Amino acid sequence: MDYYELRFRLAETSGDSDMLVAFLGDIGFESFVEEGDVLKAYIQATDFDENCIQNLSEESLKGLYTSYETELIGDRNWNAVWESEYDPVIIDDRLIIRAPFHRKPDNISLEIIIEPKMSFGTAHHETTRLMLRYLLDIDLTGKSFLDMGCGTASLAVLARKLGANPVTAIDNDEWAYNNSIENMANNNISDISVLLGDAGLLPGMSFDIVMANINRNILLRDIPVYSACVPGDGLMLVSGFYTEDLLSITECAKKSGFEPVDHRTENNWVAACFKKK
Repeated sequence: MDYYELRFRLAETSGDSDMLVAFLGDIGFESFVEEGDVLKAYIQATDFDENCIQNLSEESLKGLYTSYETELIGDRNWNAVWESEYDPVIIDDRLIIRAPFHRKPDNISLEIIIEPKMSFGTAHHETTRLMLRYLLDIDLTGKSFLDMGCGTASLAVLARKLGANPVTAIDNDEWAYNNSIENMANNNISDISVLLGDAGLLPGMSFDIVMANINRNILLRDIPVYSACVPGDGLMLVSGFYTEDLLSITECAKKSGFEPVDHRTENNWVAACFKKK
């Protein structure tokens, strides 16, 4: 699968890149990397419409960046970039998320091995780290678990290693689906159910814990669907949105039968935990 990389030169007066990321996320961009005054944004080639960028530039994005460049990145190009730039991520000295080509430290017993392709979920993003920390703090033994919008399936893999069973991972991107299966093999796990699709697959299913690290709009649409899958006292953990969106996410969760437990933040990104009434 080919992707476009857009490199935005941020304006000095823009303050930060959060607003630009939010707008780009709404029009289909999947992942972002900020390097100094440059924001790199990635979107599937089949979803890219440069007219959308030009229209936004004339309206909402005015003043957020000074220029941008576009480059088409093929599969092999992308993997080569990741292998040269991808670093392992260590979570609270308890967990390492590493690629197969990284060495495992002797002092960390828990690891997730991720083949770093385009799939979201390599733990370099704040929302993935927030969700991984939640998992490390929850007793998952014998709990049925759903990783919705799984990306690399890092959350599903960690949940299974921590004792969750059965574990299901769902993503509507075929690349993520295949990468999830690959990452199961990397971690010597064979019993995670990986499905290609979206929340339309969920009716009739039941989970003690649902995790969804997606984005604000999809969460607001699908939280009622998650609610139907979670029994009383079950947990829903969601991320992929900003602090200013927490109120609307919480209101949607309450209307769907959840009550807030707590939330965590990192660099204005939020992960929130809710309990089914």
